[in-house]
Amino acid sequence: MMFSFNMFPEPMRPFNTQYRCYSVSMLPGNERHDVEKGGKIIMPPSALDHLTRLNIVYPMLFKLTNSKTNRVTHCGVLEFVADEGKVYLPYWMMRNLLLEEGGILQVESATLPVATFSKFQPQSEDFLDITNPKAVLENALRNFACLTAGDIIAIEYNNKIYELCVLETKPGSAVSIIECDMNVEFAAPVGYKEPERKQSNQTSSQEEMNFDINNLQVDNPEFVAFSGKGNRLDGKKRNRPTNFLNQ
Repeated sequence: MMFSFNMFPEPMRPFNTQYRCYSVSMLPGNERHDVEKGGKIIMPPSALDHLTRLNIVYPMLFKLTNSKTNRVTHCGVLEFVADEGKVYLPYWMMRNLLLEEGGILQVESATLPVATFSKFQPQSEDFLDITNPKAVLENALRNFACLTAGDIIAIEYNNKIYELCVLETKPGSAVSIIECDMNVEFAAPVGYKEPERKQSNQTSSQEEMNFDINNLQVDNPEFVAFSGKGNRLDGKKRNRPTNFLNQ
């Protein structure tokens, strides 16, 4: 009897399944506001069974694709309690994917690089009213597993929803933000204009003119009283200048 051993088994295929997708508001039971506040979805129990049989890298991250519009985003998973064949998404995620209730969604397992940098643009000037926006965003992102450049995410603060566009992520266009040290920057909110500085264009009505006082003096020859030449009455020339005061 001969036995054959395969020392290099083929890697198992990644998780790749289609589901009907619905917004969290359609989830049976009590309202799940916690799902709306983050970037994670709810999947059916069968998905967990399937994932445990595959070589899935933790944390579980997924690529979501709307094949009709070629819109893509990424997410984590919050729970496995959805009805079979269905997944439930935050409303902002459905909007990014251009999905309608009951639309078909492709869900694939994904491995993403750990984030080092991200840049956000608030979609309203109201975001400027927050005293410490970075701290608020950092706290809100704890409910997210990853970020995708181009997405408009929604966060809640003081019972108000703020939307921010993910302008840029590094080192890739989609990144994992679980247990990462990420630098965050903000772009100016949509529609924001810096207040114009009032410039004083007042010009003096009096022009400053610098004159050299010497240029104002008239160049007249020096005048000396009784200077000149005298003539003798007999018509003979004098041998020295005449000074009438000494004659």
